Amino acid sequence: MERFVRLSGRIAAMPAANIDTDVIMPKAFLKGIDRSGLADGLFHDLRFGANGVQRRDFILNRPDMAETRFLLTGPNFGCGSSREHAVWGMLQYGVRAIVGSSFGAIFADNAANNGLLLLNLPLPELAKLSDMLDDGAGELTIDLEMERIEIRDRIIRFDIDPAIRRTLMLGLDRIGETLTHATSIRAFEDAYLARNPWLVGPSAP
Repeated sequence: MERFVRLSGRIAAMPAANIDTDVIMPKAFLKGIDRSGLADGLFHDLRFGANGVQRRDFILNRPDMAETRFLLTGPNFGCGSSREHAVWGMLQYGVRAIVGSSFGAIFADNAANNGLLLLNLPLPELAKLSDMLDDGAGELTIDLEMERIEIRDRIIRFDIDPAIRRTLMLGLDRIGETLTHATSIRAFEDAYLARNPWLVGPSAP
C-alpha cells in the first residue's frame, strides 16, 4: 500500500445519498481475473452515456478535475454489494481519500484494507466544507498525522481509528501490520511448542 501522511489535491463533491458499489464499479468491469483496467470502470455509467461519450455535466469529466484526489460524498456512500473492486477502482483512478458523513460497512472495511482513507465528519462540519468549494470543487490538504483538513485559511479537525491511521501512515495492509510483530509471534510459538513438544511430533531418524 502507498503511505498516506499528508496530501494536497483537488476535491470533487458528489453529495447524492446512497451511492452504492454498483454505481461506483458496474458489474461489467468485474470480469477480469486481475485488478487491471478498473479506473475505466469507476462511476462509468455516470461518466459516460450509452453511446460511450463523456457526460459533460458529470463533475469528474470537467477539465479542472483531471487530477482529483479526494471526494466529498453524501450519506451512506459505498452501500450495496461487497465488491472490493469499487475501492481498487478508486485508487487506480487516483482518489486517495473520501470525506463524508457515513459509509457502507463493508466498503469501509475494504477501504481500510487497501489504503483508501475514509473520513467521517459531523454534518455541520461537512456542510462548512461543502460551502468552501466553488461549484463543487476545490483544493485542500489532508494531514493524517495532525488529524486535520486544511482548506483556504480554515482547519477542520477529524477523528480516526488509531489502528487505521497507523497502517495508512506506514503503508501497511492487515498482513503487513501483523508482520511488524513477527519477532513476538515467533517467540510465542517457540515458547508454546517448548511447553507442548508433543505438538511437533517425533523427530525424523
